[in-house]
Amino acid sequence: MRIVAANELQDWLSHGELLEKDSFGPKVVRLADGRLLKIMRSRRTPFLARLLPSAQRFSRNAQRLQQAGIATPLIEECVWIDRENAVSACLYQPLPGEPLDGIFRNDKTRFLTLLPQLAAYIYRLHQHGLYFRSLHLGNILLTADGGFGLIDFLDMRFKRGPLGKRLVRRNFEHLRGYLQRRKVDGFPWEELLAAYALASKASS
Repeated sequence: MRIVAANELQDWLSHGELLEKDSFGPKVVRLADGRLLKIMRSRRTPFLARLLPSAQRFSRNAQRLQQAGIATPLIEECVWIDRENAVSACLYQPLPGEPLDGIFRNDKTRFLTLLPQLAAYIYRLHQHGLYFRSLHLGNILLTADGGFGLIDFLDMRFKRGPLGKRLVRRNFEHLRGYLQRRKVDGFPWEELLAAYALASKASS
């Protein structure tokens, strides 16, 4: 992985559009050429984080998801922003689509029509053994072809077989926690669980 020079980083930040930040600084920036820069600050010690940078984990997860037929952004390059402190980043082409949180916020009727398809998609992820702690509406896109795709999967875990009931329940608890933290009112929770159960029965 190459180390991004300070002047190159400054050029990206000054000419790009800040899409997401946290208390440490920028997290996602849309560059002037349309690519996205995702900056990742590891919670591991810098020594361990340098052995397997977050950017490389993100890229590898994207490749594994694509091999499973799951749409993701196309990663172009992994780079170091600050190698000493294990701050890495990915440059990638964005996945075209609409975040589901925006659809739910702006058009609940439309969201309800997508619910069976969404439940079937989550069931498909679980059947592939994908445990996604960041499973929430902001990380799932409705893609241009009418399917779904994932955009943030750094914490994805790949199991050898379909998820068992315990992990499925925990995954939905993560989604419920996200909705509660964001104070999302009126989410059709029971309808989603019922649609998931129907998807499970349909495949058996």
